Amino acid sequence: MNESQATVRVWSLAVRVLHWALAFSVLSALALHEFGEVHEWLGYAAIAIATLRVLMGLAPWPRRSPARFANFVRGPKHTLAYAGQVVMGSERRHLGHNPLGAWMVVSLLGMTLLAAGTGALYVTDTFWGMEWLEDVHEVLGWTLACLVPVHVLGAIHASRHHRENLVASMVHGRKRPPAEGDVT
Repeated sequence: MNESQATVRVWSLAVRVLHWALAFSVLSALALHEFGEVHEWLGYAAIAIATLRVLMGLAPWPRRSPARFANFVRGPKHTLAYAGQVVMGSERRHLGHNPLGAWMVVSLLGMTLLAAGTGALYVTDTFWGMEWLEDVHEVLGWTLACLVPVHVLGAIHASRHHRENLVASMVHGRKRPPAEGDVT
């Protein structure tokens, strides 16, 4: 059996490239926060990448794409029920994002746009030197820095629980086909 028969494509090349480009720009901007111009350009890259991913998530096509927010973001009741299943160790496997992962995607994208956006504002003539904006930018940046390891730990947990390498699937875009009881 070849790979295409044993797996199904879940993540498009565009989703994977944006994911890793955003990870690189955010982690680099956090690590290089003391290097003004480099930090600034990494922030602009993060804004562009996150904006593209948000537009992709809001696009009405393709209708069944796992990249569309409407296809994976669930409400609080459903998400809290899933969180309870995680605590009990009984959560079902999702072919795309699970409900907690979905809200992590939304949180990471939102926090990236807020942190990078406040940084971009800070270097404009209007807001140059405004200490309150610098403080807001710093708090948002550290909040983003705290979300990243939670995201990684969630991926590790789901990978172990469902015996599936989610990091690898975000590289090659493929996962094993859904089995009975999985959520597609």
